Amino acid sequence: MANALDSRTPGSDVVRGGAQAFAPAARPLSPPDLERELATIRLPLEEATTLPGRLYHDPAVYQEELRTIFSRMWLCVGREEDIENPGDFLTRAVGQESVLVVRDTSGQINAFHNVCRHRGSRLVSESSGSGLKHLLCPYHAWTYGLDGTLRVAPHMEDARDFDRGQFGLNRVRLERWDGFLFINFSKEGPGLLEHLGEMGPKFARYGMGGLRRGKRVAYTVETNWKMLCENYSECYHCALIHPELNKVSHYTSGEIDLINRAAVGGWMELRREEYQTMSLNGRSNRPPFEGLPSEDLRRIHYYIVYPNMLLSLHPDYVMTHVIWPQDVGRCDIVCEFLFDSHQAAKPDFDPSDAVDFWDLTNRQDWHACELAYQGTQSGGYTKGRLSPLEWMVHIFDNFVADRLLGKTEWTPIVRSGKETP
Repeated sequence: MANALDSRTPGSDVVRGGAQAFAPAARPLSPPDLERELATIRLPLEEATTLPGRLYHDPAVYQEELRTIFSRMWLCVGREEDIENPGDFLTRAVGQESVLVVRDTSGQINAFHNVCRHRGSRLVSESSGSGLKHLLCPYHAWTYGLDGTLRVAPHMEDARDFDRGQFGLNRVRLERWDGFLFINFSKEGPGLLEHLGEMGPKFARYGMGGLRRGKRVAYTVETNWKMLCENYSECYHCALIHPELNKVSHYTSGEIDLINRAAVGGWMELRREEYQTMSLNGRSNRPPFEGLPSEDLRRIHYYIVYPNMLLSLHPDYVMTHVIWPQDVGRCDIVCEFLFDSHQAAKPDFDPSDAVDFWDLTNRQDWHACELAYQGTQSGGYTKGRLSPLEWMVHIFDNFVADRLLGKTEWTPIVRSGKETP
């Protein structure tokens, strides 16, 4: 079952543990076979199916996702406020890759492969921390500056043609967007803002770069990462599973307003005029963000920033989920709540209205996703059919299909005989 760990400050380790779910034996992926298997999700929404059950459980599919999605796309690893001071650092791991993000003595933020250039030891094991003066390999004491340069390599004086300058840490691409830090393990492809396209400036009015974290909750969920994204993509389940949410925001409200290669999402509306935000009673403990247009005071914006960031913008706070697959059937999820910096600095600041509501909703979702993961392993399940309320699920599934089939541009999706713009 899903579990959680609460923290008010940066540096919380994500909870780990729990039995590993059964997965079928891996077998090589055949692109022609995979394309045939995915053909039914390419149909118009009214005719399309869900992803085949195998795609949630096959370790070979998971390894291909690590290779074609997580190793080649921009991944959100944290916030600039996570590493405000020289010596502050964080690490993130996905598959066999680990990235170290650290602020050096000049104030620059660097991202490196978290591996020593000597014999390949992992350099930093902690998920976050502060006060680093240098990076010391725990195996043979090669020592690097926080800028990645190799400073000390014991007993290498007699190694012929050895040049310390050629053995600095290998960099990982790092760019920033509205206070978020993104890395990309691939050296190829567009920069972050070019990749984001319309999504880049879409929510500038929220001033996310200046927001401050008021709460972090970390979960481990026994399910496949795609099920978490699909669950976020629809509210078809909300009337049954989320009565508290449906009371505040009706499950059929809103529409999708952005689809591109980097993101998909749209908005839903608050149900009553007196409701101010998503909380158990629809009320907020704080005023809305300054300068928002009137329609934003009635809307919650929900977006997937592919592949693993869920961005939810409310009138008075922003919530993010970042999903880190740990195995084909287990994910770590970091959920954070961002608030106006002046509100967060007040002595009586209380984020519990937002946190309590979404912690309840999250746990309801995690349980549903775990049941779906268990059930789709059965020989009695192959593919399902999609409801018109699962339009965003259909778009996400086509993103997955594109990437597995080697396509980096998104395939136009058809609904009611019309292509998406």
